[in-house]
Formats: sequence, structure tokens, C-alpha cells
Amino acid sequence: MVKTIGKFLPDNITIATTTPAPTTTTTTTTTTNNKQQTTNNNQQPTTNKQQQQQQQQQQQQQQQQQQQQQQQQQQQQQQQQQQQQQQQQQQQHQQQQQQHQQQQQQQQQQQQQQQQQQQQQQQQQQQQ
Repeated sequence: MVKTIGKFLPDNITIATTTPAPTTTTTTTTTTNNKQQTTNNNQQPTTNKQQQQQQQQQQQQQQQQQQQQQQQQQQQQQQQQQQQQQQQQQQQHQQQQQQHQQQQQQQQQQQQQQQQQQQQQQQQQQQQ
């Protein structure tokens, strides 16, 4: 006797197997780095020019500041000279006033002398 293990499948059963669709991988490479490097290299001389221009501007500003300082010093010197001139004028005025006072004193002395002379003359006349 032959023993059969399991059951016989009927003939009309079809086993369906699904195969997955093949996966496609797309690789994209960009070459922008090289272009950026070349643009950076091209930009370097412009930055150098900008730096030079900035340095020139700074130098010009320093020169302007120096000129302003010189002008201020000159103005201060002029003011000092004016003050000195004013002082001299005041001194001259004071001297003139002193001279005038001296002249007045001299006149007063002369008047006193004249008065004394007159008194003396009067006394002499009275004595005669």
C-alpha cells in the first residue's frame, strides 16, 4: 500500500506571483563649485581695489582732520594776537590818561604858583 501525505490540489488552481517593479536610482552631479571658485577668484581683485579705495579714503580723512587741526591752531593764534593787541591798546589808553592827569596836575601847580605870586604882590602893595 502506498500512503500519500497531503491532499491533491485540483488542476484549475493557478498560483500568482507578483514581482516588484525594478527601482531606478537617478544620480545628478552638479559642477557649480568650480564656477563659484572662479567667480571668487575674479572677485578677489575687486575686493583688493575696494580695500585700496577704503585706505585712500581713510588717508584723505586723516589729512582733512590734520588740516582742520591746523586751521584751529591758526585761529587760536589769531585770537591770542588780537587779545595781545587789545591789551596793548588798553595800556596805551591808560598811559594817555596818566599823561592827561599829569598835565592837569601841572596846570594846577602853575595856577597855585600864580595865586601865590598874586598874594605876594598884594602883600607887597599893602606894605607900601
